[in-house]
Amino acid sequence: MDSFKQFIKASRFYVIPVMLIPVALGALAVWVWDDTLHPWLFIISLVGAGLAHLFSNMINDLWDYYNGTDTAAQHTEGAISTNSGFLTEGTWSIRSFAIITWVLFGLAMLCGIILAVYSGWLVLAFGALGALIAYFYVAPPIQFGYRGKGYSEVAILLSFGILPVTGAYYVQTSQYDTRALLLSLPIGLLTTLILFNHHFLHWRADEQAGKKTLVVVWGEGRALKFSKVLLLLAVLSLGLCVILDALPVYSLFALLALIPLFNVYNKLDKVNPAPAYIPLMGASVGATTRFGLILILCLILQGIL
Repeated sequence: MDSFKQFIKASRFYVIPVMLIPVALGALAVWVWDDTLHPWLFIISLVGAGLAHLFSNMINDLWDYYNGTDTAAQHTEGAISTNSGFLTEGTWSIRSFAIITWVLFGLAMLCGIILAVYSGWLVLAFGALGALIAYFYVAPPIQFGYRGKGYSEVAILLSFGILPVTGAYYVQTSQYDTRALLLSLPIGLLTTLILFNHHFLHWRADEQAGKKTLVVVWGEGRALKFSKVLLLLAVLSLGLCVILDALPVYSLFALLALIPLFNVYNKLDKVNPAPAYIPLMGASVGATTRFGLILILCLILQGIL
């Protein structure tokens, strides 16, 4: 049980809904639009996506440790470390951490192969692109998360929005539908917002370690404005989904889930101490999860009706 609890913490299992919700949206869209759903393909898609997400969390921790980012966060006054701490605190050896990381990758790949056999080998292209983004987000030579030119935000939008939603749709149908791309935007932008906002917690440590996130490059004030723009884009994309018939009109009720997040923004100044961003992170995760669950319920209701 202790080992299992350690794995839950090391893999940051608690944030797995941000990956499972987009997959569920893509599969349920098939049920609503095409009146079909293959339950076993849906389950394997969820399991594979979940494993891939846990791999992504751990490979990021591994390379942030190699690059010195996590150590810098621990020794920078006022910075709040967001890694699991298993490597910086010596809870697990690097070898043990790496083995578990790559086992997760292997299991995710196995799920992808099973899905590809049934739905077509293009499924592996979705999986391979997601895996490359996850690995090179912090791994050299690409390091999306270190370049500060918006690459990491685009990578997150792809990995947690476009790829899981359109990929889940393709698994069920072996076809592509532009409505799946539209459906991926609101949840993808909100997940991008989570990853963007978490940089505020330790941007000074990132700067010290040479990790050029947009918060480091732009500074707090400008980055906070962009954070609000991401939220606005998510709201507008939901409206676009309704207008173009990717979602029913009552899915606009999902906007209610964003109200607590708006309230947190109103309490922030242009420059804030790192702890002031903890409520923003919590509200971002909570709003995205509730928003996604409401969309899932709306699709289920539309399918029934």
